[in-house]
Amino acid sequence: MQNRIQLAIAAATIAALISVPAQADVPPPAISVTGEATISAPPDLAQIEAGVTTDAKNARDAFEANNAAMGKVLAALKSAGIAEKDYQTSQLSLQPQFTNQNRSGSNVLSGYRATNRVTVKLRDISKMAGVIDAVTAAGANDIGSINFMVSNASKLLDDARAEAIVDARRKAEIYAKAAGVSLGGPISIAEHGSAVPVMYRRAAAPMAAEAAIAPGEETLRVTVGVSWEIKGAP
Repeated sequence: MQNRIQLAIAAATIAALISVPAQADVPPPAISVTGEATISAPPDLAQIEAGVTTDAKNARDAFEANNAAMGKVLAALKSAGIAEKDYQTSQLSLQPQFTNQNRSGSNVLSGYRATNRVTVKLRDISKMAGVIDAVTAAGANDIGSINFMVSNASKLLDDARAEAIVDARRKAEIYAKAAGVSLGGPISIAEHGSAVPVMYRRAAAPMAAEAAIAPGEETLRVTVGVSWEIKGAP
Protein backbone atom coordinates (compact mmCIF):
# COMPACT_ATOMS: atom_id res chain seq x y z
CA MET A 1 0.00 0.00 0.00
CA GLN A 2 2.80 2.39 0.89
CA ASN A 3 4.57 1.71 -2.42
CA ARG A 4 1.36 2.54 -4.28
CA ILE A 5 1.07 5.87 -2.45
CA GLN A 6 4.70 6.77 -3.23
CA LEU A 7 4.20 5.94 -6.90
CA ALA A 8 1.06 8.07 -7.02
CA ILE A 9 2.87 11.05 -5.46
CA ALA A 10 5.78 10.72 -7.93
CA ALA A 11 3.37 10.55 -10.87
CA ALA A 12 1.52 13.64 -9.66
CA THR A 13 4.81 15.55 -9.25
CA ILE A 14 5.94 14.68 -12.78
CA ALA A 15 2.58 15.68 -14.19
CA ALA A 16 2.78 19.02 -12.38
CA LEU A 17 6.27 19.70 -13.75
CA ILE A 18 5.14 18.88 -17.27
CA SER A 19 2.11 21.14 -17.02
CA VAL A 20 4.21 24.20 -15.98
CA PRO A 21 5.43 26.08 -19.10
CA ALA A 22 9.18 26.41 -19.38
CA GLN A 23 10.41 29.87 -18.52
CA ALA A 24 13.15 30.52 -21.06
CA ASP A 25 15.74 33.17 -20.28
CA VAL A 26 15.01 35.85 -22.85
CA PRO A 27 17.86 38.37 -23.09
CA PRO A 28 16.85 42.02 -22.99
CA PRO A 29 16.84 43.89 -26.30
CA ALA A 30 20.27 45.31 -26.97
CA ILE A 31 22.51 46.97 -29.52
CA SER A 32 25.92 45.33 -29.94
CA VAL A 33 28.78 47.27 -31.52
CA THR A 34 32.57 47.18 -31.71
CA GLY A 35 34.63 50.10 -30.45
CA GLU A 36 38.19 50.75 -31.60
CA ALA A 37 41.00 53.03 -30.55
CA THR A 38 44.54 53.46 -31.82
CA ILE A 39 47.39 55.30 -30.15
CA SER A 40 50.79 55.90 -31.71
CA ALA A 41 53.89 56.63 -29.69
CA PRO A 42 57.60 56.91 -30.45
CA PRO A 43 59.54 53.93 -29.07
CA ASP A 44 61.96 54.51 -26.23
CA LEU A 45 63.37 50.98 -25.92
CA ALA A 46 65.05 48.72 -28.42
CA GLN A 47 66.60 45.27 -28.70
CA ILE A 48 69.27 44.17 -31.11
CA GLU A 49 70.96 40.83 -31.66
CA ALA A 50 74.69 40.72 -32.28
CA GLY A 51 76.95 37.74 -32.59
CA VAL A 52 80.01 36.12 -34.01
CA THR A 53 80.17 33.16 -36.40
CA THR A 54 83.52 31.47 -36.98
CA ASP A 55 84.60 28.51 -39.10
CA ALA A 56 87.58 26.22 -38.56
CA LYS A 57 88.83 22.80 -39.61
CA ASN A 58 88.25 21.28 -36.19
CA ALA A 59 85.77 21.90 -33.39
CA ARG A 60 88.33 23.15 -30.86
CA ASP A 61 89.72 25.82 -33.17
CA ALA A 62 86.25 26.98 -34.14
CA PHE A 63 85.17 27.26 -30.50
CA GLU A 64 88.32 29.00 -29.29
CA ALA A 65 88.31 31.50 -32.15
CA ASN A 66 84.65 32.23 -31.57
CA ASN A 67 85.12 32.62 -27.83
CA ALA A 68 87.97 35.10 -28.31
CA ALA A 69 86.01 37.13 -30.85
CA MET A 70 82.90 37.20 -28.67
CA GLY A 71 84.98 38.40 -25.73
CA LYS A 72 85.90 41.47 -27.78
CA VAL A 73 82.25 42.10 -28.65
CA LEU A 74 81.21 41.94 -24.98
CA ALA A 75 84.03 44.30 -24.08
CA ALA A 76 82.78 46.69 -26.76
CA LEU A 77 79.30 46.62 -25.26
CA LYS A 78 80.69 47.43 -21.84
CA SER A 79 82.77 50.29 -23.27
CA ALA A 80 79.64 51.63 -24.98
CA GLY A 81 78.00 52.00 -21.58
CA ILE A 82 75.67 48.99 -21.77
CA ALA A 83 75.06 47.48 -18.33
CA GLU A 84 75.77 43.75 -18.00
CA LYS A 85 72.14 43.12 -17.00
CA ASP A 86 71.04 44.45 -20.40
CA TYR A 87 72.71 41.82 -22.55
CA GLN A 88 72.61 38.05 -22.41
CA THR A 89 73.50 35.07 -24.55
CA SER A 90 70.62 34.06 -26.82
CA GLN A 91 72.33 31.40 -28.93
CA LEU A 92 75.44 29.27 -28.57
CA SER A 93 76.13 26.45 -31.00
CA LEU A 94 78.88 24.36 -32.55
CA GLN A 95 77.87 22.55 -35.71
CA PRO A 96 79.77 20.31 -38.16
CA GLN A 97 79.88 21.51 -41.75
CA PHE A 98 79.72 19.19 -44.73
CA THR A 99 80.44 19.41 -48.41
CA ASN A 100 79.42 17.07 -51.17
CA GLN A 101 82.28 16.95 -53.66
CA ASN A 102 80.60 14.17 -55.59
CA ARG A 103 76.85 14.54 -55.69
CA SER A 104 76.42 10.82 -56.11
CA GLY A 105 78.49 10.13 -53.01
CA SER A 106 78.15 10.85 -49.30
CA ASN A 107 78.72 14.19 -47.60
CA VAL A 108 82.25 15.02 -46.52
CA LEU A 109 83.05 16.71 -43.22
CA SER A 110 84.73 20.02 -44.07
CA GLY A 111 85.00 21.67 -40.67
CA TYR A 112 83.01 23.19 -37.83
CA ARG A 113 81.04 26.40 -37.34
CA ALA A 114 80.72 28.08 -33.95
CA THR A 115 78.03 30.69 -33.31
CA ASN A 116 77.53 32.91 -30.28
CA ARG A 117 74.84 35.59 -30.20
CA VAL A 118 73.70 38.04 -27.54
CA THR A 119 70.49 40.01 -27.19
CA VAL A 120 71.14 43.60 -26.17
CA LYS A 121 68.53 45.87 -24.60
CA LEU A 122 69.00 49.56 -25.28
CA ARG A 123 67.33 51.93 -22.84
CA ASP A 124 68.40 54.90 -24.93
CA ILE A 125 67.65 54.28 -28.61
CA SER A 126 69.78 57.25 -29.62
CA LYS A 127 72.77 55.02 -28.81
CA MET A 128 71.73 52.27 -31.23
CA ALA A 129 73.82 53.34 -34.22
CA GLY A 130 76.89 53.79 -32.04
CA VAL A 131 76.42 50.41 -30.35
CA ILE A 132 76.00 48.60 -33.67
CA ASP A 133 79.09 50.27 -35.04
CA ALA A 134 81.04 49.40 -31.88
CA VAL A 135 80.20 45.69 -31.93
CA THR A 136 80.81 45.33 -35.67
CA ALA A 137 84.17 47.06 -35.27
CA ALA A 138 84.95 44.60 -32.45
CA GLY A 139 84.31 41.63 -34.74
CA ALA A 140 80.56 40.96 -34.69
CA ASN A 141 79.66 39.56 -38.11
CA ASP A 142 76.12 38.41 -37.32
CA ILE A 143 73.76 41.32 -36.66
CA GLY A 144 70.19 40.12 -36.25
CA SER A 145 66.82 41.82 -36.12
CA ILE A 146 66.12 45.13 -34.42
CA ASN A 147 63.03 45.46 -32.22
CA PHE A 148 61.58 48.80 -31.11
CA MET A 149 59.30 48.97 -28.07
CA VAL A 150 57.38 51.44 -25.90
CA SER A 151 58.17 51.19 -22.20
CA ASN A 152 54.86 52.66 -20.96
CA ALA A 153 52.72 50.52 -23.27
CA SER A 154 50.37 49.46 -20.43
CA LYS A 155 49.43 53.06 -19.63
CA LEU A 156 48.90 53.87 -23.30
CA LEU A 157 46.77 50.76 -23.77
CA ASP A 158 44.61 51.77 -20.79
CA ASP A 159 44.03 55.15 -22.45
CA ALA A 160 43.13 53.35 -25.67
CA ARG A 161 40.66 51.11 -23.82
CA ALA A 162 38.81 54.17 -22.50
CA GLU A 163 38.73 55.67 -25.99
CA ALA A 164 37.44 52.39 -27.43
CA ILE A 165 34.47 52.48 -25.04
CA VAL A 166 33.70 56.06 -26.10
CA ASP A 167 33.84 54.94 -29.73
CA ALA A 168 31.47 52.05 -29.00
CA ARG A 169 29.01 54.40 -27.31
CA ARG A 170 29.12 56.78 -30.27
CA LYS A 171 28.30 54.00 -32.72
CA ALA A 172 25.53 52.58 -30.53
CA GLU A 173 23.87 56.01 -30.22
CA ILE A 174 23.80 56.31 -34.01
CA TYR A 175 21.97 53.00 -34.29
CA ALA A 176 19.63 53.84 -31.41
CA LYS A 177 18.66 57.19 -32.94
CA ALA A 178 18.02 55.60 -36.31
CA ALA A 179 15.84 52.93 -34.66
CA GLY A 180 13.89 55.43 -32.54
CA VAL A 181 15.07 54.07 -29.19
CA SER A 182 17.47 55.18 -26.49
CA LEU A 183 20.42 53.48 -24.87
CA GLY A 184 20.57 52.13 -21.38
CA GLY A 185 23.60 50.88 -19.58
CA PRO A 186 26.13 48.42 -20.99
CA ILE A 187 25.14 44.78 -20.63
CA SER A 188 28.49 43.25 -21.56
CA ILE A 189 31.98 44.45 -22.43
CA ALA A 190 34.62 42.19 -23.97
CA GLU A 191 38.08 43.02 -25.27
CA HIS A 192 38.71 41.37 -28.61
CA GLY A 193 42.06 39.83 -29.44
CA SER A 194 45.27 40.78 -27.74
CA ALA A 195 45.87 44.39 -26.74
CA VAL A 196 49.60 43.82 -26.39
CA PRO A 197 51.52 45.95 -28.89
CA VAL A 198 53.40 44.08 -31.56
CA MET A 199 57.15 44.65 -31.66
CA TYR A 200 58.21 45.65 -35.12
CA ARG A 201 61.15 43.63 -36.41
CA ARG A 202 63.50 45.30 -38.82
CA ALA A 203 66.22 43.21 -40.37
CA ALA A 204 69.60 44.82 -40.00
CA ALA A 205 71.50 45.62 -43.17
CA PRO A 206 75.29 45.59 -43.33
CA MET A 207 76.45 48.34 -41.02
CA ALA A 208 78.80 51.16 -41.84
CA ALA A 209 80.12 53.79 -39.49
CA GLU A 210 77.29 55.70 -37.83
CA ALA A 211 74.59 53.47 -39.29
CA ALA A 212 71.32 55.31 -39.91
CA ILE A 213 68.42 53.99 -37.77
CA ALA A 214 64.78 55.06 -38.21
CA PRO A 215 62.71 54.01 -35.16
CA GLY A 216 59.44 55.48 -36.46
CA GLU A 217 56.40 55.01 -34.20
CA GLU A 218 54.76 52.06 -32.50
CA THR A 219 51.00 51.64 -32.95
CA LEU A 220 48.93 50.37 -30.01
CA ARG A 221 45.43 49.19 -30.92
CA VAL A 222 42.48 48.08 -28.77
CA THR A 223 39.16 46.62 -29.94
CA VAL A 224 36.20 46.03 -27.59
CA GLY A 225 32.75 44.60 -28.15
CA VAL A 226 29.96 46.26 -26.11
CA SER A 227 26.27 45.43 -25.86
CA TRP A 228 24.04 48.28 -24.72
CA GLU A 229 20.55 47.82 -23.27
CA ILE A 230 17.78 49.40 -25.35
CA LYS A 231 15.20 51.64 -23.69
CA GLY A 232 11.88 52.36 -25.33
CA ALA A 233 12.00 49.20 -27.42
CA PRO A 234 8.60 47.77 -28.43
